[in-house]
Amino acid sequence: MKILLWYLLIINAIGFLIMLVDKLRARKNAWRIPEARLMLISTIGGSIGMLAGMYLFRHKTLHPKFTIGVPLILAAQVVIATLIVIRLN
Repeated sequence: MKILLWYLLIINAIGFLIMLVDKLRARKNAWRIPEARLMLISTIGGSIGMLAGMYLFRHKTLHPKFTIGVPLILAAQVVIATLIVIRLN
């Protein structure tokens, strides 16, 4: 259980930071992080960090793929986690 909590902490920190990096690169018209990679980070557990980064840095907030997709991924993760906890008890 401790490993899972560390994993979630790290992957969400990565999600948060990757939104900052992509925002800074967007401002400089530099090479960008592919949207598929951003969504992958969200899908593998970084959705809270991605959401926080999106709104704190005002990045990707006009893209429905992110404003709808990331919260849906988070909701699915919460449902799955809830079902797993219920099943284990």
